[in-house]
Amino acid sequence: MAAAEHILLRHRDIPDFDRLDTYLAHGGFEALKTTVTSKSPPDVIEIVKASGLRGRGGAGFPTGVKWSFLTPDVFPRYVVVNADESEPGTFKDREIMEHNPFQLLEGVALCAFAARASTAYIYCRGEFWDLAAALGAHIAELRGRGFLGRKLFGTDFSLEIFVHLGAGAYICGEETALLESLEGKLGQPRLRPPFPAAKGLYGQPTVVNNVETLANLPPILARGADWYRSIGTKDSPGTKVFSLSGNVARPGNYELPLGTPFRTLIFDHGGGVPGGRKIKAILPAGASAPILVATEEVLDTPMDYESLPKVGSMLGSASIIVIDDSVDIFWVALKTTRFFKHESCGKCTPCREGTYWMLHLLERLHDGTPADAGQVDLLQAVARGIEGKCLCPLGEFSIMPVTSGIERFRADFAAHEASGQ
Repeated sequence: MAAAEHILLRHRDIPDFDRLDTYLAHGGFEALKTTVTSKSPPDVIEIVKASGLRGRGGAGFPTGVKWSFLTPDVFPRYVVVNADESEPGTFKDREIMEHNPFQLLEGVALCAFAARASTAYIYCRGEFWDLAAALGAHIAELRGRGFLGRKLFGTDFSLEIFVHLGAGAYICGEETALLESLEGKLGQPRLRPPFPAAKGLYGQPTVVNNVETLANLPPILARGADWYRSIGTKDSPGTKVFSLSGNVARPGNYELPLGTPFRTLIFDHGGGVPGGRKIKAILPAGASAPILVATEEVLDTPMDYESLPKVGSMLGSASIIVIDDSVDIFWVALKTTRFFKHESCGKCTPCREGTYWMLHLLERLHDGTPADAGQVDLLQAVARGIEGKCLCPLGEFSIMPVTSGIERFRADFAAHEASGQ
């Protein structure tokens, strides 16, 4: 792939790419037409498996494998698009939906064909009210032009897509809480198993995929699995939209091959750190992964699903937050814990009570009430008490900035323990 070529952010290269006629003029919906008229659903699943496409919502699970888990011969089935982009520092899906909406919608249709589903829902974050309205208009235009509806391209495949607006809850980014919310219930995680592939929306087999994941499907079906595998790394093929923010000169979304080092993203694309300050830390997955010390080894680490765990973190949704040496990591832990405590749905005790007590201890340290020894160790013990005991990942995510902050930036916490400020 040429360095300047965009696969997901094609609108940066093609003016008016959010218009249907422009999208069609550049090969739009050709992949869907060819697929629906000449391939079977199992064919599509095998192509996506062969491409190595992994879920871009955070978990990085192989997409084609996920589809293959659908309970056989049980209908109806549903496709649900997770557009509840709420992770701090993540703003990639919004750009795709705003400026490259038809590639997403074509990807939704391809996924629905592979899943043998005739109904798909796009679950948008509650704050995306304007975006949801625009998607609804695009869907109506597609229906009017014969790209949605009954008997598409003269085949037996029919599809309707609906947009659903959430209520602005972070927890609804978790797929089972999203399904509960979509059904009109309180957005709280379900106990698993059963998983959505067996009993998802309305108790039926359901595929839940992220916006960025599905936007990859049209180029994969158009250009082939081998082409896609030629980009990125062996185990993490393709490009990734990295949302870069924090103490950088040029924050924004950057589409780069998976395996690109942090150093390249931050300095070559992001313009480095303002004021010539040094990088102190990196949050590679928003607030939901361990904080990394910005050593030379870390800066040279490839950003992919295999390399990040080797240096003690994870790629997640690739919301890269850069922290320079003027920032107190204790403040980062306080800010992220306040967020998770507010967003906890309260369903399970470890998360509900644990986030409360972590925030309480952090605020005591911050306010100096009391400022005696042992408070940091107590905070760490509370965080460890949450670990591995929650219904969904929110509780697990909530401890990451606290535990990794204490382990890797102990002096920042000890200073508050000593001074109470």
